[in-house]
Amino acid sequence: MPARNILSDDFPGSRVKYSRLASDDDGYIDLQFKRSPPKVPYKAIALATVLFLIGSLLIVIGSLLLAGYFGVTHSDRTVPVLIIGILVFLPGIYHLRIAYYASKGYPGYSYEDIPDFDD
Repeated sequence: MPARNILSDDFPGSRVKYSRLASDDDGYIDLQFKRSPPKVPYKAIALATVLFLIGSLLIVIGSLLLAGYFGVTHSDRTVPVLIIGILVFLPGIYHLRIAYYASKGYPGYSYEDIPDFDD
C-alpha cells in the first residue's frame, strides 16, 4: 500500500503533514546498514613504517655486533640492541601487514583494525 499524506485535524490551522507507514515496515531503513568507505589512517601507517625500518636496522646492527663483524669492546651491550630492535620491529610489521591486506581487500582485514591518531 503506498504511503499517502494526511493533514492533521487534531489542531485547527495545523499544516503538519503525516504519512501513513507501510504495513510491512519493521522500523529500519536501508541507509541504516550501509557502511561508509573506510578512512585510511595515513599517520598510523607512516608510524608503522618508521617502526619497521628502525627495528630492521637495529636487528641488522645487533646481529652484526653479535657475530663479531664490528670491533666491540663490551660484548654485553650487543644483546640489548638486538632485543630493542625486535621490540620495535614487531608492532611495525604487524600494522603494516594489516594495512597491506586491507588495501588488497582480503576478508577479515580492515583499516579500522589500525589505531588512528585522530580519535
